Formats: sequence, structure tokens, C-alpha cells
Amino acid sequence: MIINTHSHIYDEAFDADREEVFQRAIEAGVEMLLLPNCDEKTIKPMMDFYKKHPDNVRVMMGLHPEEVKETYKTKLSLIEDEVPRLTARNDSGVSFGTHNPLVGIGEIGLDFYWDDTFKKEQIEVLTEQLHWAKELDLPVSIHTRNAFHDMFKVLDHEQDGRLAGVMHCFNGTFDEAKTVLSYGFHLGLGGVITYKNCGVKEFLAEIPMERIVLETDDPYLPPVPYRGQRNEPAYIVKTAERVAEIYNVTTEEICKITSNNAKSLFKL
Repeated sequence: MIINTHSHIYDEAFDADREEVFQRAIEAGVEMLLLPNCDEKTIKPMMDFYKKHPDNVRVMMGLHPEEVKETYKTKLSLIEDEVPRLTARNDSGVSFGTHNPLVGIGEIGLDFYWDDTFKKEQIEVLTEQLHWAKELDLPVSIHTRNAFHDMFKVLDHEQDGRLAGVMHCFNGTFDEAKTVLSYGFHLGLGGVITYKNCGVKEFLAEIPMERIVLETDDPYLPPVPYRGQRNEPAYIVKTAERVAEIYNVTTEEICKITSNNAKSLFKL
């Protein structure tokens, strides 16, 4: 059984066949999907999907760095309002039951790939959401693209022993990986690890297996042999197989270890 720690199955890319996609994931051995939020518009579709599958889905709440634009304060306020509600009651005022759907703060981070027009604002929003995580004792799912230097400056200041989480879709250098681990974080591995030009596979075997988790980031970044197609949660099996090859262990062992890592980190 596999825990997929990063899926956007609520995305409009799945509007035509979302339930079929979910069933393929279950059949592939995916026992749970963790869904990170992106902005105020994704809250409803994410929660609608959770309510259909509460035994197999948990959610995170956050503002994605690429959504930090002119109206970021309004967006952040709307998302912040959802956090305490998700730890207690649903829209009907009925208790969620034996578990809270909210297991983390995410998807948050820094992204300067296209431009850094809102660099200051992205850092402000990231810092604020890290404070939420510390106050609520929740892990974070961090998106970092063309921004490791600035990310590490923020974490140097904010890591006081209360932060834990995943560097989502990690595709950095060995030194950057070691720095991520030094903060007590895990590396999130997805379809990129199957790509020929991915440098992470060259040093991954030196990373303790207890510090990695698996993800898809669907509908983006599908693993080989699905490159060029829409990614989906079931394809995590291909990532697990490639990671197992790198560590020279069975796929079953990788699935067990990474799922146990996810259960511990996200308190599942």
C-alpha cells in the first residue's frame, strides 16, 4: 500500500473522469491521497472530493507561491479562515468524526522561475504560513523553484524545532538535499526521478530511506513512460519502482518505508 503525499486530483484536468482516476489509484495500491490546496478557488473542489472519499483522502491548506499577486492579502485571509474550520466541522456544522481532514499547511513556498516581481510578497506569505504550521503543530508541504537560496534564508530564521514537512518535488543538488535534511525535512520524490536528466538519482542512495516520501503532483510531471500525458495518482507506482532500483531494494519495501514515513510525518 502507498501513501501519495501530493496529488491535485481535484484539478479541472480530471473533471471528465475523476472517479475513474481515483479507482485506478486504489487498484494500484494507493491507500491515501494527500491533497494540497493552491488558492481560494481550489478550496471547494478539494473539499468536495474529500467529502466523497473521507477514508482515503486528507487535505492541506495553503496559498501556492505562484498565486501571490496583487491581491495576495485577500487570498491569504480567505485561506487562513478555512484552517480552524477544517480542524473541527464541515459546512453542515457536523463533526468530521474520528479524524480531522487537515493534516498539513501547503502548498506553500517560493517560486522565481518566471520572474521575481513578487519576491518580497512571496517571502512574507511563506513566513506567515510557516507560523500557522508552528502554532498548529502541522507539517508543511513546500514548493521551491529557482529559490533554494532564499528558501534556506527563511528556514534558517524560522526553524526553531517546531517545523517539519516535505520539500515537495525535490530536484536540487546533493548539498541542497543535505541542507533540507538538516532542517528535519523530508524529500518528496515524484515522476521527475524517472527522467534521464534528473540529477537527484545520482545521489539519492546516500539519502536515508527514512527521509523520503513519494508523490505524483498530478496532473503535472508524469513519470516515464507517461511523459507528455496527464499525470494521475496511480502512476506513483512507476516512481516507487525507480526509487527501489536506486536503493537496490524491492518496490514493496520502498512503498512500505515511504508510507510509514508519511504516516509519521502527517500523523495519519
